[in-house]
Amino acid sequence: MQLRRMVAEKGLLERQYLYYAMKIPGMLAMLALGVAVVVLFDQLWVQMLNAVFLAVVFAQFGFIGHDSGHRQIFRSARNNDLVMLLAGLVTGMTPSWWMDKHNTHHRNPNQLGADGDIEVSVFAFTEEQAIEKKGPLRFLVKYQAIFFYPVLLLTSLSLLGGGVAYLVRRERVRYPIAEVTVVLAGIGLYLAILFAFLPPWQAALFIVVHRALAGFHMGSVFAPNHKGMPVLEPGAKLDYLRQQVLTARDVLPNPVIDFAYGGLNYQIEHHLFPNMPRNRLKDAREVVKAFCLERGIPYHETGFWQSQREILGYMHEVSAPLRGKSRRAGAVEGG
Repeated sequence: MQLRRMVAEKGLLERQYLYYAMKIPGMLAMLALGVAVVVLFDQLWVQMLNAVFLAVVFAQFGFIGHDSGHRQIFRSARNNDLVMLLAGLVTGMTPSWWMDKHNTHHRNPNQLGADGDIEVSVFAFTEEQAIEKKGPLRFLVKYQAIFFYPVLLLTSLSLLGGGVAYLVRRERVRYPIAEVTVVLAGIGLYLAILFAFLPPWQAALFIVVHRALAGFHMGSVFAPNHKGMPVLEPGAKLDYLRQQVLTARDVLPNPVIDFAYGGLNYQIEHHLFPNMPRNRLKDAREVVKAFCLERGIPYHETGFWQSQREILGYMHEVSAPLRGKSRRAGAVEGG
């Protein structure tokens, strides 16, 4: 593929060992600082600030696990898996479950019947999905633009629960013993540290605040990637380049966005080159953007606040039939 050759010639697919040699120890130092605050301080306000701080740290470990899952860090699959296990130990997430779910998404982004990220019970991404909702879910989807971000506060529970269920079902677990050990040890250490050094009610409050905000952080990063972008019918045929570009959205970069998003604000580039190290995506953006524009392929990028408006506006529109309105914003066909 011509675009891949252009990117490779610029060295953008080369391993970035120095970058990750600084990134991972930096995150471990931040984690150690958060644990130290739990151990040394008992003031409620300090611990609530610490819960916010550690929510960011846990999200960052999630992004590191994401990078290693895409083989961005090392050439060796085993070494990347070790980093994923480290991320699982910190966050409690199951590596094999995440890889299985996420790789399926990458193969078929925003395609009905193939991408599990748009086949969720609590939201609708087409009018047809909205109309099919029953009971309490129907009410939730009816006003999903209002409930969208509050529901994201439950993302951590979804990520933890999905992984544990995956282990219980004994599905395609790459390291059955290691992953069970890592997940149980991670959750156990998390609870043990909090309840050993904080009063029980304060530890419980810490967990609620920390897990809600960590999930909100990750969910808020995942949402702009594809939500509100074209949804493809089952069996729609688009070439690889167009499917990855047309269904994704970039969020304009700056140092804060790059850090908070873990590089996923360069979603188009990430989908085109999943194994590209995170710190090279910014350089790839200029190449990919020019390549698409020269060929008349829509390349969508927008600022942070506009991306939120697009997401909520789209979700409000596809749920219109439940409010007695009609809008044909369902799936689109690929040719």
